[in-house]
Order: sequence, then structure tokens, then C-alpha cells
Amino acid sequence: MSENNTGTVIDLFISNKDIGRENKDEIELTTQGIYGDKFFDKEVDRSILITSNDSYLMAKENGIDAPLGSLGENILVSINPYGLNSGDRLSIGDTILEITQNCTICNSLAKVDKNLPKVLKSDRGIFAKTIKSGKIRKGDIANILKY
Repeated sequence: MSENNTGTVIDLFISNKDIGRENKDEIELTTQGIYGDKFFDKEVDRSILITSNDSYLMAKENGIDAPLGSLGENILVSINPYGLNSGDRLSIGDTILEITQNCTICNSLAKVDKNLPKVLKSDRGIFAKTIKSGKIRKGDIANILKY
């Protein structure tokens, strides 16, 4: 985990069932997930994927050009929250999110590059659920509240 517990939101994405991945300047979160995302009100414990920019840097260091959003994240942050445990919390924008589990590597990453699953191992991201509803915007502060 980053020694710095504060960072910023670099980018935001939703998965739209009609048009696929969509880059957003702002997303709205409720206890059912991200409004407008295809996973909204499905598995709420796995409805929000937070990824650190460190994952993209690891890919680049290994010669993999992974465009932002290609790891499936909803929220890309400048801090590394991967050392957080289930139950730990993040404050991002108007929201408070609770970590539910580490994101496991899946075959979708091999579509970006066949070596990406091996490179990232357990550094793809973490799943969270919404504790306090609100909006998150690019540039918002992300704070680790409990670790």
C-alpha cells in the first residue's frame, strides 16, 4: 500500500450494456452501485472496481500498452489501495466506499495483452461497495480512511 493515504481520481468509466466501456467526467454512486453501469443493482459487493495507476505503470514497465479503462476499472486513482482489507474504507468525492475483496485476474485481460494477467497477478484492482451515496468527479480527492 502507498505510504501516502491521499491521492486523486485520474479517470472514471462505466460499462454501458449498449455501447460498452464509456469514459465519464462524473459518476453517481448509490448503495446499488454506479448509476448507468450494467452491473448496477446486480452483485453490489462487486459492482465498483477501483484500480491504481500503479497497475498501468507495471504494464508499461513490462512493455504492455494498456489504454486507461482496459483493466475494467470504474475508478482509476493515483494512490495504491491494494493493501486494504475487506471492511476498510475510502472517501472519494462525495462518497464513502467499503472494500469488499481483491479483484482476481480474469481472461479479459489477455484480450489487452496475453502477458497482462501474469504481469498484474493480484494488482489489477479492488472491489468496493457504496456506504455513502454521492458523486465522484475526475480530480476528486481519494482518502484512505481506515487501513
